[in-house]
Amino acid sequence: METTNFFSNVAALNITGDLQLTIRKGAENNWIVSVMLNNEQCGDDARKLIPPLNLRGSTEELDNGFFGRITTPMQIASGLMVDMEGFMKQLEEAKKQSAMEKEKADKERKEKEAKEKKYKEAMQKVDELEKEGKHRDAWMKVPDPSEYPEQAEAIRKRKSSLAAKFAPDLFGNTATHVASEHPEKESAFKEEETDEEEIPDTIEDEIEEES
Repeated sequence: METTNFFSNVAALNITGDLQLTIRKGAENNWIVSVMLNNEQCGDDARKLIPPLNLRGSTEELDNGFFGRITTPMQIASGLMVDMEGFMKQLEEAKKQSAMEKEKADKERKEKEAKEKKYKEAMQKVDELEKEGKHRDAWMKVPDPSEYPEQAEAIRKRKSSLAAKFAPDLFGNTATHVASEHPEKESAFKEEETDEEEIPDTIEDEIEEES
């Protein structure tokens, strides 16, 4: 049986995909061969736009020049579809990464908004307690600076301001403080002292008159 090197030549093309041949007889003993490479692994529909390679010639011409004519076009088409496949995979991965980044960004945004809301609510409570004169309670409601680095300086100032309003007086109520709060009592006390000093003089006067 006569051997042929047809399949050895096909293998030598080193292409990726399915090599599809359509052979039909034309006029005047010519043959028409349509060669098309299809790669189903390529997810880009643009691959379908690659036209088949059509060859026309006698059996002798095709025997002598078939592989010489199809090698370069088929290798180009193969490489193109492989690149397309790689591109589509990268594109899909990019979409996935984009979706992940978007999801991550949305999550961070929501967490930031929730944190800002919590901070504002806490400070509003501090304002309310301060207006009610409950400075110690207000101080305790001021958020921890470590939890809100961006507002840390404002938080420290607020804590210091509130602490100054309820700081304990180590010496108790001083005389000056009492006098300023109860001036009428201080005045009455002085009047009583004056009366006590006058009593002895009045008694001595009465004794002298009796003598």
